[in-house]
Amino acid sequence: MESVFGEPSSKGPASSASNVYMAQQAQFGTHKGVESPVGLTHIGSTGEAQMVDVSLKESSKRTAIARCKVILGKKVFDLVLANQMAKGDVLGVAKIAGISGAKHTSSLIPLCHNITLTNVRVDLTLKPEDFSVDIEGEAVSTGKTGVEMEAMTAVSIAGLTIYDMCKAASKDIQISDVRLEHKTGGKSGDWYREK
Repeated sequence: MESVFGEPSSKGPASSASNVYMAQQAQFGTHKGVESPVGLTHIGSTGEAQMVDVSLKESSKRTAIARCKVILGKKVFDLVLANQMAKGDVLGVAKIAGISGAKHTSSLIPLCHNITLTNVRVDLTLKPEDFSVDIEGEAVSTGKTGVEMEAMTAVSIAGLTIYDMCKAASKDIQISDVRLEHKTGGKSGDWYREK
């Protein structure tokens, strides 16, 4: 355990673990005194994970919109459309789950800041052309850090909730294309996904 919590031991199993750790450091270029690659704000100068210090940043209104798709298949799609799933209103429950998921992002993703959300929107649309559900989520906050993770968590949790509510009818449901579509605010300004 010394190799994890203190100086590496020179013999025994801890020495072996230390050698593996040092080999990984060499492989990924994470040596003491070396700056982390540009843009990797969650990596410290020695390669360790870190939470970004946002205390000196200016507060601004931040928004983020994310999407994902849940491919149900015809049988499950028809059951959801008719609101005949045994667990109840699939889209209604998934909407609430997505909103709740956004509010719990910092509990789920270790290096995310715990922020105050001023709005979360989750919209679910049935798409008969490919028997899917299109999920769009938006997170809004006024603060020192962005809300991209909250928007993506919202759509991911909504998608997982759809799977949970429909899995008795089919295990072949797919959640795909989780992605950020648009974000505003902060030092980096506005960003849009290229179409």
